[in-house]
Amino acid sequence: MTEKALRRSYGKSELAMLYFPDSNPHVALNRLNAWIRRCPPLADALADCSQSLHAKYFSPKAVRLITEYLGEP
Repeated sequence: MTEKALRRSYGKSELAMLYFPDSNPHVALNRLNAWIRRCPPLADALADCSQSLHAKYFSPKAVRLITEYLGEP
């Protein structure tokens, strides 16, 4: 992802589809959430930056954390 792409918020399904392009949005989001849950340091970092599990969007900071821990889509 470019630096510009990391400075914007993403809809959760939108970001999940970047990681799982061959899935439908619901399945992609479930898979991304599972990856986040299986990476406790990432889950903790997202909680520390006030990223709610129930929010519809990932903040720019959350996007940077996700790509830092999981790699770029």
